[in-house]
Amino acid sequence: MIKVTLIFCLSLVLVFNGFSQSKTVEILTNLGTMKFRLYDDTPKHRDAFLQLAHDKYYDGTLFYRVINNFLIQGGSKTSRDAAPGKRIGYGDPDKTVDDEILKHHFHKKGALCAPRQPDEINPFKQSDISQFYVIEGKVYSKGDLDTMELVVNRPIKNKIVNEVMTPAVREELKKLKEEKKVAEFRELAQQVKDKIETEYSLNQNVLVFSEQQREAYSTLGGYPDLDGKFTIFGECISGFDVIDKIGALKTDKNDRPVTDVKITVRILNN
Repeated sequence: MIKVTLIFCLSLVLVFNGFSQSKTVEILTNLGTMKFRLYDDTPKHRDAFLQLAHDKYYDGTLFYRVINNFLIQGGSKTSRDAAPGKRIGYGDPDKTVDDEILKHHFHKKGALCAPRQPDEINPFKQSDISQFYVIEGKVYSKGDLDTMELVVNRPIKNKIVNEVMTPAVREELKKLKEEKKVAEFRELAQQVKDKIETEYSLNQNVLVFSEQQREAYSTLGGYPDLDGKFTIFGECISGFDVIDKIGALKTDKNDRPVTDVKITVRILNN
């Protein structure tokens, strides 16, 4: 296991020197071809993906997990020549890459992403680059996005309010109000408000869609629930219709298309 991992790490060094300028790839299938631009600010994923593509690791594998209006996932070596109906899609523990989760990359339609094991067994969110998924998603209205923010943020705000507005603080405010001490009441109320707003603004779990996210999700579409949880290392620049064709395929109980969709990955020079 250690030997294999060392060999893979060495190959990443070689690809960094040899392939780092090839940032565009084609994923060819029997339903059409998609072209992707790989991101330079996710170099570990970019170079690992290019190395495996160069080694033809993905060739002959399938888009084995397809969920309409969500994603298409492929690349697993267990999908190569898999018999119809066979459960497939296991990852490769020797092909993990440290996470490169960046806030400005989000799950818009066509996002090229790396799956990973759950947090319980993978707390550092390392990706399994032996597979990849492409977002199909759906289009959201601006009202939908507002509601998603509200659903996430309201419980956070309520928790902070309850922590700051302790029974002692509430009692003090009540007392000042009854005694008509207006200045003291306003001063304490402002302190409470400022503390709530400060803690809320610093909370990393607060959801605020950027203008770019709102524009993409309300026009192109995507799947915002995955943002911040997986590494996105590229995006589709042509072949969106192919994503839709694959996404619309009939699937079995394991989300595998009844009709196999075979993959070939070709590296293009810029």
